[in-house]
Amino acid sequence: MSKLSKYEQETIINFNVAESDAVVFTRDKAVIRKLDSLVNEFPEVYKCIGETDIDKTYSMPKQYVSYRKPRKISGDVRKHRREQMKGINENAIISTQKID
Repeated sequence: MSKLSKYEQETIINFNVAESDAVVFTRDKAVIRKLDSLVNEFPEVYKCIGETDIDKTYSMPKQYVSYRKPRKISGDVRKHRREQMKGINENAIISTQKID
């Protein structure tokens, strides 16, 4: 794959009301890796329908294209979750030290 600028590493999703599938054209290596993984795991749903040395085109049901609202987390909830993760990480370190 030749070196593309960040601007050229685009992803285009195309679908319409008349058809049930969406077509995803991408030159972004990260998106290609994710979609290739989905093609391998769910070949009946995700399909690679074309590729060149710099891009790939995929087909999937348009219901898998998603729009999401940004999450709003209060400062208190964020602080509580941070403390939870610190505890989980400390327990993981302690349990791996016991194994060694």
